[in-house]
Formats: sequence, C-alpha cells, structure tokens
Amino acid sequence: MEFYNYSAVKMDGKEHSMEEYKGKVLIVVNTASKCGFTPQFKDLEELYEKYKADGLEIAGFPCNQFAAQDPGDNDEIHSFCQLNYGVSFDMFQKVDVNGSNTHPLYKYLKNEAKGTLGSSIKWNFTKFLVDREGNVVERFAPNVNPGKMEDKIKELLGKN
Repeated sequence: MEFYNYSAVKMDGKEHSMEEYKGKVLIVVNTASKCGFTPQFKDLEELYEKYKADGLEIAGFPCNQFAAQDPGDNDEIHSFCQLNYGVSFDMFQKVDVNGSNTHPLYKYLKNEAKGTLGSSIKWNFTKFLVDREGNVVERFAPNVNPGKMEDKIKELLGKN
C-alpha cells in the first residue's frame, strides 16, 4: 500500500486522506505537549511558515505512549499547540505509534524507514520526511531539531 492510500482523523473530527498532501513535501511527526522535546513545535512551525508557500506541509500526531506525556483530550492538545506555539500546520487526533493499536499510517511509515530500534518509534517527536511522490525518504530521531532537516527539505522542494 502506498502513502496516499492512508487516512487519519484531523482535530476537526473528520477523516482526511493523505492524498491531500500529493505533490507536497511532508513532515509527519508524533507529538506530545508535556515532553522535553515539546519546544520543537516552535521549530516545526517556523519551518512551516518559511516553506509552506513552496509546498511544505506538516502533519502532527499527538501520542500518549511515552511516559504519558500527552494525557489531554484532543481539544486540550489542539488548544495547547495553538496557544503556546502558534501551530497552524495540520494536527490530527491522538494515535498510538507502537504496539497492537498502532495507527495504520505509522505501521507503514515505520516499515518504510526503520530507526535505531528497528521499526519501533523510540520517543515523541520522531519525524518522517515524505517527498512529493509519497516516498518516505528519511526518518529523524526525536533529538534531531527540525531546523537540522532544513537542507533536506530545501532539496526536496527544489530550492537548492
């Protein structure tokens, strides 16, 4: 199955196809609002603002699987992201990224780009970079600041 065949529920409660991102460069990231990496929301938003006109999109997926660092409901998480970090990129409803209830999109992403723990997600803010054709081109560890992805993003956007 290819990337564009998957869908997920956005914060608005509606199912959205990944096909919305066809022709775009996309960062898919599992997020948490009470994590040491939470300030990455600011860095992600800065990348989004800088490159959205060129075709960059970001899809955030809250997850509460790592030390229960995103315990709120979807409304609380959405409000937190907007109030504290001005997040304007797409946020989806909370998902599992590991285990028996792993969201199908995350099963696909993990299979396409393995990390240091094989196919498991290690922690919050694991980032997957998807090109304009829906290929998962790279996986970035949680401790990699989104700004360090900028050269690769520019390359995929054709801005080098």
